[in-house]
Amino acid sequence: MRLSSPIYKLKRQAKVLARDNGMRLHEALNQIAAKEGFKDWSHLAANHSKTTPAKDILRQMRSGDLVLIGARPGHGKTLLGLELTALAADIQRTGFFFTLDYNETDVRDRFEKLGHDPEGFDRPVIVDTSDNICADHIIDCLSRTPDDALVVVDYLQLLDQRRSNPPLDEQVRALKRFATEHGAILVMISQIDRTFELSPGGLPGMDDIRLPNPVDLSLFDRRCFLHDGDVRMEAAA
Repeated sequence: MRLSSPIYKLKRQAKVLARDNGMRLHEALNQIAAKEGFKDWSHLAANHSKTTPAKDILRQMRSGDLVLIGARPGHGKTLLGLELTALAADIQRTGFFFTLDYNETDVRDRFEKLGHDPEGFDRPVIVDTSDNICADHIIDCLSRTPDDALVVVDYLQLLDQRRSNPPLDEQVRALKRFATEHGAILVMISQIDRTFELSPGGLPGMDDIRLPNPVDLSLFDRRCFLHDGDVRMEAAA
């Protein structure tokens, strides 16, 4: 059942209702849940917490993994990456989202679309929209935090857009080394070549990754592909 508002906004409504009417918070939560069509708040929360692709994918990741998420535009790869960072605290990690494609307002809007309150995370999610994003920049940022990290980079093909940055393959190797040595989980969002649209159907694969500059794709431990609501997560052979 679709909620009328993200769950964090419903919680805020319940707090205001409880305060304004001298109610206990659990009574206000149950009243809000009833308006949403649920028996009580626990019923609503249980429905909301059902497994999503992001939660299932998160359970398959391991320390040191370099993960690729590939999809054509509009098929949810960025939203999946954002949800992974939002859920990083569930596996005792700090989420990082490095993007060369969106600004901070875009990122906040997408978090809210997913039902997450950026100000209410158990651990803060670090969002970096700097034009300087490259492997060295990412590694420098991660080296300054003592916490285990889950990092999403949006996106692979933009890391070497500046001529001053090292070749893309060199950057991916540096990020893989860092993930292995520090136990980080590093997720890279990737474009899929537009020729995939001419294929007979199904999900894209490694042969469909758009590579204007060469990269050794065997560096990726796991890969996830999305298309038309279907999701496939696979380990490297």
